[in-house]
Amino acid sequence: MALHRCDPASDEALAARLLALQRAAYAVEARLIGDDRIPALHEDLAALRGAGLRWLVADDGTGAVTGAVAWRVTPDGLDVDRLVVDPARARRGTGRALVTAVLAEAAGARVTVSTGRGNTPARRLYAAAGFRGTGEREVLPGLWVVDAVHDGTA
Repeated sequence: MALHRCDPASDEALAARLLALQRAAYAVEARLIGDDRIPALHEDLAALRGAGLRWLVADDGTGAVTGAVAWRVTPDGLDVDRLVVDPARARRGTGRALVTAVLAEAAGARVTVSTGRGNTPARRLYAAAGFRGTGEREVLPGLWVVDAVHDGTA
């Protein structure tokens, strides 16, 4: 697996592959949490390309995108906006590698993330990487997320 930066705003073909991957990954999360109102699940190509995120993509060496992580730089550090892994390749280290890379990118700065309260695999992934829960919030009526932070020391 190789990790590399990309800019879907300047590469429409890559953006289309990321959108397909994102929809597949968030469809799994929607099933896990019992709610399909995840905003990224319904995002279109223009919104993905215009999100203003920094992206890191995992590929299998053949050009197939197997996972991706996108974040924003904030005054407090980095905020992970999305982490997606091809469901056919789940639990093979792609998510862990992407989270590790984001933590390296943060260079010890604070990293925040949110995931569906019922998304146990994602919560375990973040906990194993040293994130600690900071609370829960209802983002839409009945749709709860768990917030977590990594302070750069774990």
